[in-house]
Amino acid sequence: MKTALTHCALHVTDIDASIAFYESFCGLEVVHSHGEGSGRTVRMAAEGGETLFVIVLVPGGEQRNQAPGDMTHYGVAVGRRQDIDEIARRGREAGCLHWEPQEHSYPVGYLCALRDPDGYVIEFSYGQPLGPGAGGAG
Repeated sequence: MKTALTHCALHVTDIDASIAFYESFCGLEVVHSHGEGSGRTVRMAAEGGETLFVIVLVPGGEQRNQAPGDMTHYGVAVGRRQDIDEIARRGREAGCLHWEPQEHSYPVGYLCALRDPDGYVIEFSYGQPLGPGAGGAG
């Protein structure tokens, strides 16, 4: 059986705030929207990636209160090591920095994390074996 991970659906309390976060920090764009008002659902993807993997923002749900030490998160790879420092700076200014930049041995690499408007933890990494900064080259 061949499979592919295609999407992750997240309940959000303010869909516009979530869209703004994922556009600004993750470089995602809305690739599909349906419904209106409090029933509006959107799909977001990296440019050109809408047939590979999307995040589906679904209205409703509650704020996430992740316990300390809980490593549940979503990962976003970046193409340059200095992007991690820039994301952390912006996250610090926005009050959503969750993990300061830190260096780990392969395959973890250099990373930081932010909390989105609903408390989901988003890790930004460089040097992992996936994505534009794979293996630390670039």
